[in-house]
Amino acid sequence: MGFLKNKLIILFFFLLIGCSSIPSNTANSCLIFNERYLWYKHTKNVEKKWGTPIYVQLAIIKMESDFDWLAKPPRQKLFKVIPFKRPSSSFGYSQAVKGTWEQYKKETGNTLATRARFKDSVDFIGWYTNKTESILKISKKDAFKQYLAYHEGWGNFKYYRKNKKVINLAKKVEKQSHIYKKQLSKCKNSLNKNKYIIF
Repeated sequence: MGFLKNKLIILFFFLLIGCSSIPSNTANSCLIFNERYLWYKHTKNVEKKWGTPIYVQLAIIKMESDFDWLAKPPRQKLFKVIPFKRPSSSFGYSQAVKGTWEQYKKETGNTLATRARFKDSVDFIGWYTNKTESILKISKKDAFKQYLAYHEGWGNFKYYRKNKKVINLAKKVEKQSHIYKKQLSKCKNSLNKNKYIIF
Protein backbone atom coordinates (compact mmCIF):
# COMPACT_ATOMS: atom_id res chain seq x y z
CA MET A 1 0.00 0.00 0.00
CA GLY A 2 2.84 2.38 0.90
CA PHE A 3 4.64 1.54 -2.36
CA LEU A 4 1.51 2.33 -4.39
CA LYS A 5 1.03 5.60 -2.51
CA ASN A 6 4.62 6.64 -3.24
CA LYS A 7 4.19 5.83 -6.94
CA LEU A 8 1.02 7.95 -7.07
CA ILE A 9 2.81 10.87 -5.40
CA ILE A 10 5.68 10.65 -7.89
CA LEU A 11 3.22 10.43 -10.80
CA PHE A 12 1.30 13.47 -9.53
CA PHE A 13 4.58 15.39 -9.16
CA PHE A 14 5.60 14.73 -12.76
CA LEU A 15 2.13 15.59 -14.02
CA LEU A 16 2.28 18.89 -12.11
CA ILE A 17 5.72 19.72 -13.50
CA GLY A 18 4.68 18.73 -17.01
CA CYS A 19 1.55 20.88 -16.91
CA SER A 20 3.30 23.84 -15.32
CA SER A 21 6.60 24.04 -17.18
CA ILE A 22 7.21 27.00 -19.49
CA PRO A 23 6.43 26.35 -23.19
CA SER A 24 9.51 26.13 -25.41
CA ASN A 25 8.49 29.11 -27.57
CA THR A 26 6.34 31.68 -25.76
CA ALA A 27 6.35 34.07 -28.72
CA ASN A 28 4.32 31.73 -30.91
CA SER A 29 0.70 31.09 -29.94
CA CYS A 30 0.35 28.06 -32.22
CA LEU A 31 3.40 26.37 -30.72
CA ILE A 32 2.21 27.21 -27.20
CA PHE A 33 -1.12 25.51 -27.81
CA ASN A 34 0.47 22.57 -29.62
CA GLU A 35 2.35 21.89 -26.40
CA ARG A 36 -0.50 22.83 -24.07
CA TYR A 37 -3.77 22.01 -25.81
CA LEU A 38 -5.75 22.39 -22.57
CA TRP A 39 -4.48 25.98 -22.41
CA TYR A 40 -6.22 26.61 -25.71
CA LYS A 41 -9.47 25.26 -24.26
CA HIS A 42 -9.08 27.50 -21.20
CA THR A 43 -8.39 30.67 -23.21
CA LYS A 44 -11.22 29.87 -25.58
CA ASN A 45 -13.60 29.45 -22.63
CA VAL A 46 -12.47 32.83 -21.27
CA GLU A 47 -13.11 34.43 -24.65
CA LYS A 48 -16.65 33.03 -24.61
CA LYS A 49 -17.28 33.90 -20.97
CA TRP A 50 -15.75 37.40 -20.72
CA GLY A 51 -15.28 38.45 -24.36
CA THR A 52 -11.53 38.92 -24.04
CA PRO A 53 -9.76 37.74 -27.22
CA ILE A 54 -7.30 34.87 -26.83
CA TYR A 55 -4.50 36.95 -28.33
CA VAL A 56 -5.00 39.68 -25.70
CA GLN A 57 -4.97 37.13 -22.86
CA LEU A 58 -1.71 35.65 -24.14
CA ALA A 59 -0.06 39.02 -24.74
CA ILE A 60 -0.73 40.11 -21.16
CA ILE A 61 0.68 36.87 -19.75
CA LYS A 62 3.69 37.09 -22.07
CA MET A 63 4.53 40.53 -20.70
CA GLU A 64 3.71 39.80 -17.07
CA SER A 65 5.37 36.42 -16.51
CA ASP A 66 6.46 35.02 -19.89
CA PHE A 67 4.34 31.98 -18.96
CA ASP A 68 6.30 31.22 -15.78
CA TRP A 69 3.80 29.83 -13.26
CA LEU A 70 6.08 30.74 -10.33
CA ALA A 71 7.06 34.24 -11.49
CA LYS A 72 7.61 36.89 -8.81
CA PRO A 73 9.03 40.42 -8.96
CA PRO A 74 12.80 40.43 -8.26
CA ARG A 75 13.78 41.35 -4.73
CA GLN A 76 14.93 44.88 -4.03
CA LYS A 77 18.48 45.24 -2.72
CA LEU A 78 19.85 47.19 0.21
CA PHE A 79 23.09 48.98 -0.62
CA LYS A 80 22.80 47.35 -4.08
CA VAL A 81 23.94 44.01 -2.60
CA ILE A 82 21.77 42.65 0.22
CA PRO A 83 18.52 40.96 -0.95
CA PHE A 84 15.50 42.75 0.53
CA LYS A 85 11.71 42.49 0.19
CA ARG A 86 9.87 42.24 -3.12
CA PRO A 87 8.23 45.45 -4.43
CA SER A 88 4.77 43.83 -4.63
CA SER A 89 2.81 40.63 -3.96
CA SER A 90 2.53 39.85 -7.69
CA PHE A 91 2.73 36.13 -8.43
CA GLY A 92 2.07 33.51 -11.09
CA TYR A 93 1.10 33.65 -14.74
CA SER A 94 -1.00 36.80 -14.42
CA GLN A 95 1.19 38.54 -11.82
CA ALA A 96 -1.98 39.44 -9.95
CA VAL A 97 -1.43 41.02 -6.54
CA LYS A 98 -3.04 39.43 -3.48
CA GLY A 99 -5.70 42.10 -2.94
CA THR A 100 -7.01 42.07 -6.51
CA TRP A 101 -6.85 38.27 -6.61
CA GLU A 102 -9.01 38.09 -3.49
CA GLN A 103 -11.47 40.52 -5.07
CA TYR A 104 -11.61 38.30 -8.17
CA LYS A 105 -12.29 35.17 -6.09
CA LYS A 106 -15.00 36.92 -4.10
CA GLU A 107 -16.79 38.39 -7.14
CA THR A 108 -16.61 35.24 -9.27
CA GLY A 109 -17.10 32.65 -6.54
CA ASN A 110 -13.96 30.87 -7.72
CA THR A 111 -12.77 30.45 -4.14
CA LEU A 112 -10.24 27.70 -4.90
CA ALA A 113 -8.49 29.68 -7.63
CA THR A 114 -4.71 29.86 -7.48
CA ARG A 115 -2.37 32.23 -9.28
CA ALA A 116 -0.07 29.35 -10.26
CA ARG A 117 -2.82 27.65 -12.32
CA PHE A 118 -3.13 28.74 -15.96
CA LYS A 119 -6.90 28.17 -16.09
CA ASP A 120 -7.49 30.50 -13.14
CA SER A 121 -4.97 33.07 -14.38
CA VAL A 122 -6.63 33.56 -17.77
CA ASP A 123 -10.05 33.68 -16.13
CA PHE A 124 -8.69 36.43 -13.87
CA ILE A 125 -7.49 38.34 -16.95
CA GLY A 126 -10.94 37.93 -18.51
CA TRP A 127 -12.59 39.22 -15.35
CA TYR A 128 -10.16 42.13 -15.05
CA THR A 129 -10.41 43.25 -18.68
CA ASN A 130 -14.19 42.97 -18.51
CA LYS A 131 -14.25 45.30 -15.50
CA THR A 132 -11.83 47.64 -17.30
CA GLU A 133 -14.27 47.87 -20.19
CA SER A 134 -17.12 48.55 -17.75
CA ILE A 135 -15.25 51.11 -15.63
CA LEU A 136 -13.04 52.86 -18.20
CA LYS A 137 -14.97 52.11 -21.42
CA ILE A 138 -11.94 50.45 -23.01
CA SER A 139 -12.61 47.73 -25.57
CA LYS A 140 -11.37 44.28 -24.62
CA LYS A 141 -9.74 44.14 -28.06
CA ASP A 142 -7.61 47.21 -27.28
CA ALA A 143 -4.49 45.48 -25.96
CA PHE A 144 -2.60 48.77 -25.52
CA LYS A 145 -5.06 50.50 -23.18
CA GLN A 146 -6.19 47.29 -21.53
CA TYR A 147 -2.62 46.61 -20.50
CA LEU A 148 -2.17 50.15 -19.21
CA ALA A 149 -5.20 49.63 -16.96
CA TYR A 150 -3.99 46.16 -16.00
CA HIS A 151 -0.55 47.44 -14.98
CA GLU A 152 -1.56 50.73 -13.38
CA GLY A 153 -4.95 49.80 -11.94
CA TRP A 154 -8.32 51.37 -12.69
CA GLY A 155 -7.75 54.34 -10.40
CA ASN A 156 -4.31 55.25 -11.75
CA PHE A 157 -5.09 54.70 -15.42
CA LYS A 158 -5.74 58.40 -16.06
CA TYR A 159 -2.14 59.22 -15.14
CA TYR A 160 -0.49 56.80 -17.59
CA ARG A 161 0.68 59.57 -19.96
CA LYS A 162 3.21 60.60 -17.32
CA ASN A 163 4.77 57.13 -17.26
CA LYS A 164 6.83 56.52 -20.41
CA LYS A 165 8.08 53.17 -19.13
CA VAL A 166 4.56 51.77 -18.83
CA ILE A 167 3.58 53.20 -22.23
CA ASN A 168 6.51 51.35 -23.80
CA LEU A 169 5.46 48.14 -22.08
CA ALA A 170 1.90 48.58 -23.35
CA LYS A 171 3.19 49.10 -26.89
CA LYS A 172 5.05 45.80 -26.64
CA VAL A 173 1.88 44.07 -25.44
CA GLU A 174 -0.06 45.56 -28.33
CA LYS A 175 2.58 44.43 -30.83
CA GLN A 176 2.69 40.94 -29.36
CA SER A 177 -1.11 40.69 -29.43
CA HIS A 178 -1.06 41.42 -33.19
CA ILE A 179 1.56 38.71 -33.67
CA TYR A 180 -0.46 36.18 -31.68
CA LYS A 181 -3.62 37.12 -33.58
CA LYS A 182 -1.94 36.57 -36.93
CA GLN A 183 -0.51 33.24 -35.80
CA LEU A 184 -3.84 32.04 -34.45
CA SER A 185 -5.55 32.81 -37.75
CA LYS A 186 -3.36 30.11 -39.29
CA CYS A 187 -3.78 27.38 -36.67
CA LYS A 188 -7.16 28.04 -35.07
CA ASN A 189 -9.06 25.67 -37.37
CA SER A 190 -6.74 22.78 -36.57
CA LEU A 191 -6.90 23.59 -32.85
CA ASN A 192 -10.70 23.60 -32.97
CA LYS A 193 -10.66 20.17 -34.64
CA ASN A 194 -8.50 18.75 -31.91
CA LYS A 195 -11.09 17.31 -29.55
CA TYR A 196 -9.03 14.98 -27.39
CA ILE A 197 -9.45 15.36 -23.64
CA ILE A 198 -6.93 14.43 -20.98
CA PHE A 199 -8.49 13.25 -17.68
